[in-house]
Amino acid sequence: MSFIKEFKEFAMKGNVMDLAVGVIIGAAFGKIVTSLVDNLLMPIVSIFLRGANFTDKFLYLDSSKGTDFKTLDAAKKAGANVFAYGAFIQSVIDFLIIAFCIFLLVKFMNRLTDKKAPAPAAPTAQETLLMEIRDELRKSK
Repeated sequence: MSFIKEFKEFAMKGNVMDLAVGVIIGAAFGKIVTSLVDNLLMPIVSIFLRGANFTDKFLYLDSSKGTDFKTLDAAKKAGANVFAYGAFIQSVIDFLIIAFCIFLLVKFMNRLTDKKAPAPAAPTAQETLLMEIRDELRKSK
């Protein structure tokens, strides 16, 4: 019975619940950013790269299955041993765009929540007295 009680206390702690909410929101945000990258940004990037599609760039490591595949998927379905460097390049580009979008979002959120630190409170009478005693002791040394 105590095991269940301990687990309930652990699961209901603020940190665990905050983490769960963060993971759920992160998954939803990930879908939004992926859509942004795939549907809005990459078409613009492909214009500048003259329609280059990195995902279908690969090298044949073994030509026993043939070497006339048009796409990486076709080569993989045929069982060809390929070095898919284009998919890696595409993943790096996606990561950089996603990281930049997240950076901009965090920067925007920090501006919204940026509050000035409260001014330090004036010392109380007791603190003032203690500071005067400290200063007098330093003078006497």
